[in-house]
Amino acid sequence: MNLAHWLARSAQSGGERPALFLGGTQVATYAEFDARARAVAGWLRGQGVTPGDRVAIFMKNTPDYLIVFYGIWYAGAAVVPINAKLHSREAEFILHDSGARLVFASAGLAEGIGQGCQVIATPSDRFDAIVGSDPVHAVTDRAADDLAWLFYTSGTTGKPKGVIITHGMALSMALCYGVDVDQVFADDTALYAAPMSHGAGLYNLMHVQAGARHVCPASGGFDVPEILDLAERFGRVHMFAAPTMVKRLTDGARTLDRSGTGLRTIVYAGGPMYNADIIDAVNHFGPVFVQIYGQGECPMGITALPRATVSDRAHPNWRARLGSVGRAQSAVEVRIGDANGRPVADGVAGEIMVRGQTVMPGYWNNPTATDATLKSGWLMTGDVGTMDAEGFVTLQDRSKDVIITGGSNVYPREVEEVLLEHEGVTEASVVGRTHPDWGEEVVAFFVGTASEVELDALCLGRIARFKRPKTYVRIDSLPKNNYGKVLKTELRSMLNR
Repeated sequence: MNLAHWLARSAQSGGERPALFLGGTQVATYAEFDARARAVAGWLRGQGVTPGDRVAIFMKNTPDYLIVFYGIWYAGAAVVPINAKLHSREAEFILHDSGARLVFASAGLAEGIGQGCQVIATPSDRFDAIVGSDPVHAVTDRAADDLAWLFYTSGTTGKPKGVIITHGMALSMALCYGVDVDQVFADDTALYAAPMSHGAGLYNLMHVQAGARHVCPASGGFDVPEILDLAERFGRVHMFAAPTMVKRLTDGARTLDRSGTGLRTIVYAGGPMYNADIIDAVNHFGPVFVQIYGQGECPMGITALPRATVSDRAHPNWRARLGSVGRAQSAVEVRIGDANGRPVADGVAGEIMVRGQTVMPGYWNNPTATDATLKSGWLMTGDVGTMDAEGFVTLQDRSKDVIITGGSNVYPREVEEVLLEHEGVTEASVVGRTHPDWGEEVVAFFVGTASEVELDALCLGRIARFKRPKTYVRIDSLPKNNYGKVLKTELRSMLNR
């Protein structure tokens, strides 16, 4: 089924409902949203775009993003979202690799891209004419295994790979959201404070299906006072946020003496959420947080930790549960496997494996990477974790980040959790450094005012001696990519300078 049917149905049953907003200003009802998307589809067909073609979006978060998005689907083409924070050279690689026929780009991003690819700037007079084109009258038929979204990985370890996300995968993800994560209602509001090219954009689906409101901050980014103002104005606000964004929101709200009125659900994912940070966030905002774990290869769809568990402080094992990423979502199986993919015992660390309806069929034009990642139907996530007897999965680290010192494994996250217990540490990241005798030694980078003596004493009192950092490096800020993930490769390179 083509996911554009969800917009068509919401427009049919509630066309007068408010749909798209820029800040507090309404720019379209559902009927207008649908009509403009159909017009984009009609124009695309006039440009020779056929079902299965790829059309890219290199735009900042605006209501037009969703109009283009559904216009592409209406035409039967596949969306190639490109993070607006990428350099034009990085965008060019994605355009070339995907074979995109056209690209819609925000006015400030349109320059320097699109060699061999038609570029449509938004906003522009040309785009205004496009949304006034003759519309298509029906959704183009698409099968469950047809390409819907070509998602490019962040490429921190090499060239980005295009993950094939089908209509069936996205449908599975959206339906699991209602079962495992949160319910969505017509009077809810989706607030897009994170890039719509990634998880925040995927979550438009269930909100379109419910006929909810979609709000893009006027700033186009993550501005704490603006988010708090919009939440209070609209109410029942849902948003997706990386853990670093949750921490910024909590710290900012406390500084501004704001309670977060109007925030209904904040789904966090995309990096490690430390217990100290989520406890602080729940203490300030209340039970509004839900955690999910997914990858581009299984988008937003591996496990979920519901709000009741995130907020629970009565269960005897609540800290361990809070430190987990929850249990398998309804459409997938999750296993912890050894080096050969065989299941390991409860509590034993191994690679997290997943299979099911939400898992990709492979990478775009990259059979070698596909064969390395999909084994006998299982997605090998590259993440190391454990599963307890109740099915709660706890992430340890990416397999490539595990430190082996003296033959023993050290999981950086465990050490980072301890360092963040110190009130003088605001951020921490742990990496390994080559050692002539031990193979590797543990090095901790941190942001804050704590002294090395204090941190060493803290670690000696909390974890085994072999896990204790041998060096503590104070740094002004941790290097992060465009999605807020700490770049451990850069930290390792700093040790070699």
